[in-house]
Amino acid sequence: DIIGNIKNVTVSKSGKFWFASLQVEQEIGSPTHPSTNVIGGDLGVKRLFTLSNGEYFEPINTDKLTAKIKRLQRKLAKKIRFSNNWKKIKQKISDLHSKIACVRRDRLNKISTSLCKNHAIIVLEDLKIGNMTKSGKGNSEAHGKMVKQKSGLNRVILNQGWGMFREMLQYKQLWRGGEVVFVNPKHTSQTCPDCMHKSPDNRVSQAHFECKACGYSNNADHVGALNI
Repeated sequence: DIIGNIKNVTVSKSGKFWFASLQVEQEIGSPTHPSTNVIGGDLGVKRLFTLSNGEYFEPINTDKLTAKIKRLQRKLAKKIRFSNNWKKIKQKISDLHSKIACVRRDRLNKISTSLCKNHAIIVLEDLKIGNMTKSGKGNSEAHGKMVKQKSGLNRVILNQGWGMFREMLQYKQLWRGGEVVFVNPKHTSQTCPDCMHKSPDNRVSQAHFECKACGYSNNADHVGALNI
């Protein structure tokens, strides 16, 4: 049953599927979150999301689907544009893109729902994702550096759906009476959570943190989550 007064309906198509989205209006009270827990989380590349309690979620893996798309794109390049075979391959590529989006959305929904059910406050870095995923090519006057590496990092960040994940956490916490708090991301991966010594040298590698002052060591993403 649809609860509330239907205000509008949006019909859309994604791949081979059709969807109807209904917007309704209803009166609801201010919810009170059942939990009193607070958790910090660090979004990453090697790990999708690492929590301050040590738990973490593996990154979303769509490599097999992406490999299929690349194979089909090579086939597509050899076909006559707008021929029947070209259209069939084009549709297969579109369906695979749609499937990747569904896999991503499904995984992020499950993780965000679990987190929002069990924590009244979730603390994240206030990352400027749009700026982080800008092209590194530069322009004719100022050429970019490490363009290939930057392009690969951008692709990983976008494929993991960091922005979508943040939005999911925010609206689900709003539903439950919880809250998402954003903090300054500066030095969260360089500060020792044990003695508070701050130095770029503490970050030994992408995955490992070791404090040069007190010797504290841990996974770098876990350290980031603790500081957050």
